[in-house]
Amino acid sequence: MSENLYSTSPVGSNDTEKIFLEGPRSRFSEFLFTIKVMFEFILGFRALHFIGPCVAVFGSARVKEESPYYDQARSIGKSLAGLGFTVITGGGPGIMEAANRGAKEGGGKSIGCNIRLPKEQSPNPYLDKWFLCRYFFVRKVLMFKYSDAFIIMPGGIGTLDEFFEALTLIQTKKILDFPIIVFGTAFWEPIKPMLNSFLNHQMISPEDMNLLLFTDSVEEAMFHIQKVASVKYLEKRRRSFKRLRIFGE
Repeated sequence: MSENLYSTSPVGSNDTEKIFLEGPRSRFSEFLFTIKVMFEFILGFRALHFIGPCVAVFGSARVKEESPYYDQARSIGKSLAGLGFTVITGGGPGIMEAANRGAKEGGGKSIGCNIRLPKEQSPNPYLDKWFLCRYFFVRKVLMFKYSDAFIIMPGGIGTLDEFFEALTLIQTKKILDFPIIVFGTAFWEPIKPMLNSFLNHQMISPEDMNLLLFTDSVEEAMFHIQKVASVKYLEKRRRSFKRLRIFGE
């Protein structure tokens, strides 16, 4: 049975983030918003502190169970569990559900970092625990903070956002050089000419291209993660933290 780690308001549309991003407001309103964000960050850190080494799987919420992408994400989740990683997703349906489902079937931990949206927001039934965010930027920080590798499955605008967020953070050395696996070569083929154009116009460096692995093979993806992420980071992330009763741990 899944455990809801955090909920701040009734499910439904929340306009506070939109209002905040529309420009300056009163000093008091800005202060209150900052407190809400800080509170959400603190609860998120507490909720995810003990989930262990993670791999984030990003992909479309619109993929149906009969899709081959669903089967691939399910296999990826199961394989990641076999490597000892917790699988963390956005917690919703589609690719996210498939990866969480595979993790559960593989005997691993399955975590969701959900977001309130007018559509596609319900947590999937294959989560051991899930944390429900109000704010997109909080959700992204939490998912990137606790992940040792990123798997980009077929998806839409949100998946592209997560893809390039991971790439930007690694390229600018804001996070360690965690592996990024782009899964589904035919689906992502249009991205390659764009990246090559960036390279040809010297907008990126040749070594930036080495940050990505395009593949259709679950085995190749797991080998790459095991070679890069496991060796560098898995043992460090396995260090134990003492649980403190004062924090409800």
